[in-house]
Amino acid sequence: MTTAFDPIVLGGKRLTSRVVMAPMTRSRAFGPGAEPTELMATYYAQRASAGLLVTEGIQPSPVGQGYPDTPGLHTPGQVQAWRTVTDAVHREGGAIFAQLMHTGRIGHPSLLPEGLVPVAPSPVAAKGQVYTHQGPKEFVTPQELTEAEIRQTVADFADAARNAIEAGFDGVELHGANGYLIHQFLAPNTNRRTDAWGGDTEGRIRFAVEVVTAVTEAIGGHRVGLRISPGNVYNDIAEDDPTEVYAALLDRLAPLDLAYLHLMEGPDRSLTARLRTAWPGTFVLNPFTYPDTTGPDALKLVEDGSADMVAYGALFLANPDLPARLAAGGPFNTPDQATFYGGDHRGYTDYPALTG
Repeated sequence: MTTAFDPIVLGGKRLTSRVVMAPMTRSRAFGPGAEPTELMATYYAQRASAGLLVTEGIQPSPVGQGYPDTPGLHTPGQVQAWRTVTDAVHREGGAIFAQLMHTGRIGHPSLLPEGLVPVAPSPVAAKGQVYTHQGPKEFVTPQELTEAEIRQTVADFADAARNAIEAGFDGVELHGANGYLIHQFLAPNTNRRTDAWGGDTEGRIRFAVEVVTAVTEAIGGHRVGLRISPGNVYNDIAEDDPTEVYAALLDRLAPLDLAYLHLMEGPDRSLTARLRTAWPGTFVLNPFTYPDTTGPDALKLVEDGSADMVAYGALFLANPDLPARLAAGGPFNTPDQATFYGGDHRGYTDYPALTG
């Protein structure tokens, strides 16, 4: 029987276990350059005993930033600063993927360089507020991406992936979940386009397919993961019946031989089973455990074949040595839920965290 503590080869690298640290936004890239800090290097190195670390969301371009003090991977300074982080993780024997996250309509002009506004598939504002340096602000109506801007955004993802490899990352994870830009193209309430990137299922998956394909061509499929969250309502997303869209997406991506598919699970475990069956490669599961924090019981998901790897979020904040504690059956420090932004996150484990 395979367990979560057995090794696995991912991206051409042998990982020590199948325990993944899920991406969690930290907002610690202080300063105008949106560059990682020494504090961030310490944070990731402390957690390097994970089989795989996935970083906080990293914007692939200036307009992709949706939260204060989040880091980028689109300037030489950012690349150099991330090298400090990856070196620290590798010295501890860890493996680390950079999560590339373009937030799309989720954000505010005050978070962006002067003259820029949030962008999206369609000019549909999200309900709710975003945290800024001036406090919470209502989401604005985003600017609809033109065809030329869509192609440039795809190129930005590919360039950021190249930068990630230059910075020493073992690979990248593309954030196609939680209501950010890739997810906005997939969801019918945020994608109201009538051109080639909207309308029917084939149109709505096109942007995601183009981004994954471009990044795969840039750095190799073995270094690329994709995160999805079908049916996740976070950031005002509505997908009443996501099965058709995600089945089509996985069918188009399967030939690319990606490093993994990372599912942020909703309450429909039957959909998880269908996606697990449909995906021919490594399947990473961030299980739905609401109202509880994902705990040691999730290890059984590897043992029963529901997943190849299992991702933990909040518990990794409170327990930097989490794999050892999981193997020993505890004890576990309790995550401080006050460290998370906002309201009801339905038990998901990569919502933005302020401290930890």
